[in-house]
Amino acid sequence: MAEKYQQISPPALVNGHARSDVESTNIDTKELKRKKRIKLAIYIAIFTVSQIIVITAFVLVVMRAKSPKLRLSDKFEFKTLTTNSSPSSPSFDMTFTTQVRVKNTNWGPYKFDNTTATFTYDGEPVGEVVIPKGKAGMRSTKKVTVSVSLSSTNLRNTAKLGSELNRGILTLGSTAKMTGKVKLIFFMKKKKSAKMHCSITLDLPNQTVRTLEC
Repeated sequence: MAEKYQQISPPALVNGHARSDVESTNIDTKELKRKKRIKLAIYIAIFTVSQIIVITAFVLVVMRAKSPKLRLSDKFEFKTLTTNSSPSSPSFDMTFTTQVRVKNTNWGPYKFDNTTATFTYDGEPVGEVVIPKGKAGMRSTKKVTVSVSLSSTNLRNTAKLGSELNRGILTLGSTAKMTGKVKLIFFMKKKKSAKMHCSITLDLPNQTVRTLEC
């Protein structure tokens, strides 16, 4: 009886050595894992960079404390107004109410201290008013009503005053410096001040503000 021989194909050779199917599968698995690790590293890097950009933008835009704006309203409600346009002894006395506005553009409330606003004529003080301490909310404007009394009694130089009063106008200045703190994200506080420097022209016959520039 003729002997039967089973034909067996020799295993594939890699670098002169036979490589089994198991070894080939292991190599493919390792390669797949390596690619997955690379992809994961890329995703992590992209996420990290995006978070850095977001945080940087947040710090620069939201967390940057800005100085509030301090302004006078152009609406004066006169209670009393007395003027003397005599060239020899010109004078004025007046009381009125108006609003002081604290505009806060920050992403957090602004708490301010008591502030003194000084009114002047030709650079000399003619009266003061205290703006009581308070709080302007996040991205809002705090309106504070104040009562002001002004008098020319202590003016040393009245050379221009008589001429203005004869024309029915009065030019005043108003200055103030407000101090306080902006509170950001409930725990971070930054000191910020607000300055006011206004020029006011009053229309005396009509008892109104003709112009106000701050």
